Amino acid sequence: MHPHTARSTHPTPAERLRSIIASAHSMTVMTDGRYEEVHSLDGTGPMGRVHLHDPGTGHGDAARIPIRMELTDVSPVPVRDRVRARVTLSGLVAAPYDADSGESTCVEFGQAVLQDARGRTYVTLEQIQAAEVDPLADCEAGMLHHLVSGHPELVTLLLRLVPPAARRGLVRTLPLALDRYGLTLRLEYAAGQRDVRLPFPTPLAEVDQAGLQIHALLAAARRSSHTRLPA
Repeated sequence: MHPHTARSTHPTPAERLRSIIASAHSMTVMTDGRYEEVHSLDGTGPMGRVHLHDPGTGHGDAARIPIRMELTDVSPVPVRDRVRARVTLSGLVAAPYDADSGESTCVEFGQAVLQDARGRTYVTLEQIQAAEVDPLADCEAGMLHHLVSGHPELVTLLLRLVPPAARRGLVRTLPLALDRYGLTLRLEYAAGQRDVRLPFPTPLAEVDQAGLQIHALLAAARRSSHTRLPA
């Protein structure tokens, strides 16, 4: 069975990490005690600037130095606490980081960590290599902005899928995230916040299916018996 035909409601940590590092526009690199901010990744993502390979397969006997790459996944919508996840990749290189040097971009893999609302997860190199990039990773920001600015009434409609208890005292609702498995809403209260996951009927396999899946959520919301919406 294809992994995305199963009834999954969240991306796996490996999928989440792989999508973040594939779609990031910047990263922080530390080698030899120096920090460097790498921007304008030219659509290649961080993996277009570094190559991860199996531990113990470094070239030659040259001394290796530690490298750490940090990436931050920020919500494109101005919710409270916009940081959705942090990714840290570490390993060994033959020279301090230089984007134009093969010696410093060929990374002997050490560790990959995903830190998000669900906790801290260690992801292996094999899991990263096997994971697929989410088909919505590159267009998520545009789709969420369109939903907020062009169709705010649909966000309100989707609240019918949220348990009534979670809607009490609600101050604001915004879409936090969109991926192949569903849509996440950020519910903000006078004191605090919480996230609610609205899974798609089936995970989508390509970006062209996103419209149908979102319409399926909206249809379910219209059928919902929770007809009284918060002001």
